[in-house]
Amino acid sequence: MAFMEKPPAGKVLLDDTVPLTAAIEASQSLQSHTEYIIRVQRGISVENSWQIVRRYSDFDLLNNSLQIAGLSLPLPPKKLIGNMDREFIAERQKGLQNYLNVITTNHILSNCELVKKFLDPNNYSANYTEIALQQVSMFFRSEPKWEVVEPLKDIGWRIRKKYFLMKIKNQPKERLVLSWADLGPDKYLSDKDFQCLIKLLPSCLHPYIYRVTFATANESSALLIRMFNDKGTLKDLIYKAKPKDPFLKKYCNPKKIQGLELQQIKTYGRQILEVLKFLHDKGFPYGHLHASNVMLDGDTCRLLDLENSLLGLPSFYRSYFSQFRKINTLESVDVHCFGHLLYEMTYGRPPDSVPVDSFPPAPSMAVVAVLESTLSCEACKNGMPTVSRLLQMPLFSDVLLTTSEKPQFKIPTKLKEALRIAKECIEKRLIEEQKQIYQHRRLTRAQSHHGSEEERKKRKILARKKSKRSAVENSEEHSAKYSNSNNSGSGASSPLTSPSSPTPPSTAEHAPF
Repeated sequence: MAFMEKPPAGKVLLDDTVPLTAAIEASQSLQSHTEYIIRVQRGISVENSWQIVRRYSDFDLLNNSLQIAGLSLPLPPKKLIGNMDREFIAERQKGLQNYLNVITTNHILSNCELVKKFLDPNNYSANYTEIALQQVSMFFRSEPKWEVVEPLKDIGWRIRKKYFLMKIKNQPKERLVLSWADLGPDKYLSDKDFQCLIKLLPSCLHPYIYRVTFATANESSALLIRMFNDKGTLKDLIYKAKPKDPFLKKYCNPKKIQGLELQQIKTYGRQILEVLKFLHDKGFPYGHLHASNVMLDGDTCRLLDLENSLLGLPSFYRSYFSQFRKINTLESVDVHCFGHLLYEMTYGRPPDSVPVDSFPPAPSMAVVAVLESTLSCEACKNGMPTVSRLLQMPLFSDVLLTTSEKPQFKIPTKLKEALRIAKECIEKRLIEEQKQIYQHRRLTRAQSHHGSEEERKKRKILARKKSKRSAVENSEEHSAKYSNSNNSGSGASSPLTSPSSPTPPSTAEHAPF
C-alpha cells in the first residue's frame, strides 16, 4: 500500500486502552488435554464480549513471552501425571483465573500486544511492525536521503505505533528515530487539516518541546523523525533503563526503586508545567503526558509526541481518568497526568491505585500538596486545578528557569478552529464514556447491595411483618363484617371479600357497608 493511499473503507478504530476482563466459564476435557472456555469483555458493556478457548499450553506460551517483564506471575505449575482428574482441573481453573486477573489488572501488561492478542485475536491479529515497514519503505521512495538502521522493537507501549533507528546517508554517524503511528478513535480532524497540522510540527520551537526534524502524513497514519537521544526519557532516568530496551523490560519491574532529588523534581516539574501552559494558551490539545513522553536533554525536559492528539490516539492514563467525571477536559487530563508523573518522580514508581488515600513520606511537604491537588480522592471528585494554579504553588513558584530560546508555533486561524472543534469532540467522547462508567458503577453497587446477606435478612423481616399486618387486618375486617351482619336484623350473613376485590351488592334492606 503506497504511503499516500487511503485507509480501507469501514476500518474499525479501537480504543486500545479500554480494559479487557476475562472469566473462565467452563472447562472441557478432550482425549489428552483440557480446554478452558473464557468469556472476554471489553469495557463495561456485556454486549461487547466474546468467547475464546485456550489450553494450558497457550497460557504457558504467553507466560514465557511475558518473562521479559521480570515479574513473578502466578501461572499454576505443569503436571504430567493426573492432569485429567476432575479435582485437579477444578483447582487449575481457579489458578488460571487468578493468573488472568493479575495480567488484566496490571496497567502495563494489560496494554501490551502479547496479552491483547491472547484475549482478542480477532482485533489484534495484524503484524503492525510489518505494516509500518511497508509504509516507511513507500516513504523512502520519495525521500531517498534517509535510511533505516534497525527497528527499535517494542520500545513504546502502543501496539499501533512503531519505531526505527535512522540515519541520513550523507551523515552516517548521526542517528535519528522515526516513529510511525496508525489513526486512533479520537481522530476528528478532516484529512486535509490533519495532514497540514502534522506537517506544521517541525516549525514548533520551544525550549521544552523536543524538536521534530521531519513530519508527513496520509489519510491513515503519520510518520515523524526526531534526533535519537541515547540518554533516553525521564522515565528511563527514574527506572535507570536503557532507551533501546523493550517497554516491558524497562518499566514493569525496576531493580531499584528510587525517586529523584528534590531540586530535580522542582526543575523538571516547572519546565513541564510551562510547556503545558504554552500549549493550552495556543489551543493545541495534548492529553498525553507521562514520563516516557518527556525527553531528557541534559538538565532540560522536552515534551514528545504532540502528534498523538492529532492522530486521535488514546492517553496512557485514560483507564484512570475515565473513572472521574470532573476530569472532563484535555486541560484537566494534562493536570491529572502531571500528578501521575510527579508521583513517579518523587517515589520512583507509579501509584498502586488512583485516587491515592495517603502519600508516603516525600522530600518536601510542598510535593505532597501538589500530589493531593491532582491525585487525592477530593481532587478526583471535585476537579483538577489549572496549570497556572500549580505554577503558583510553593513547589514550583521559586524555580528560576534560564533559557534564551523564544517559543514559536504559528497556527493559522483556520487550523486553530479545526483544533478547537476536534478538542470538543475528544472531550465529548470522554464525557460520554465517563457517564456510562458512572451509571454502570451505580447499578453494580445497587445490585451488590440488593444481593447482600444483610439486605436479604432485612427483606425477610419486612416480608414477615407485612404478612402479620395483613393477617391482623384480615382478622379485624372479618370481625367487623360479622358484627355488622349480626346487628342488621337479617338472619343472613354477607359474603366475605378481600380488601382488593369489590364488595358485591347487598340484597339486605339496609344500606350496603
